[in-house]
Amino acid sequence: MSAVDELSKPLPPRVPRTRISAAWLGICAAVVGLVVLIIFMLQNTGSVDVHFLWMEGSLPLALALFIAGVATTIVATTIGAARITQLRRLMRRRRAEASS
Repeated sequence: MSAVDELSKPLPPRVPRTRISAAWLGICAAVVGLVVLIIFMLQNTGSVDVHFLWMEGSLPLALALFIAGVATTIVATTIGAARITQLRRLMRRRRAEASS
């Protein structure tokens, strides 16, 4: 069989995407992210002074940045959840008005 014949063959049907394949992709991405985070934390072990409101302390730079990132994620998630709740209430109200 020649190379031209090989290239002219139809491709086999694609395997459908499933929730498990999406979960597997998410797990792989999370593992890569964690490896990058661990490398970052191991490379930034120098101590820094932190002053926040009435609190003062000294901790490793990587830990300070990690805490700041987690705090930012919590704030963003809270704001996003509030907005989703607001939109759900609005949709529920509009459906009730449309049906009556």
